[in-house]
Amino acid sequence: MATVMVYGMIVYNVALNTGGVVSGFTFLAATHELVFMAPIAFVLEFFVVSKLAGKLAFTVMKPTDRPQFITYAISICICCIMCPTMSLIATVLFKEPSFGEWIRTWAMNFPMAICYQMFYCGPFVRLIFRLIFRRGDKKQQ
Repeated sequence: MATVMVYGMIVYNVALNTGGVVSGFTFLAATHELVFMAPIAFVLEFFVVSKLAGKLAFTVMKPTDRPQFITYAISICICCIMCPTMSLIATVLFKEPSFGEWIRTWAMNFPMAICYQMFYCGPFVRLIFRLIFRRGDKKQQ
């Protein structure tokens, strides 16, 4: 999930930095930044953010709530933590670091991150995992 999310957000940011045009160059340029940003995002999410997001999500959700709503709540909490964090890291690595530039980057990324996570990236990655790791629900023929 982290890699797919990071790649999509890098494509978005490269497009913003090159005048809002998405082309083959945009996708190629994004792969260069992906080498740096994907491991950072994976480590951050795996060791810190996922635990914190789960705790935050269960401040408004109950374990008895529908599992898909719990998943949505956790996804939103992950975006709320990862977006400012990854925006800060991207600002330091790829832009002229300043508080204002970080806030600008965060503000530009947040709406896209939430929409991309909830409507595209999240469902796509969950579908892939369901296809790869099918449960033994169906009888073998």
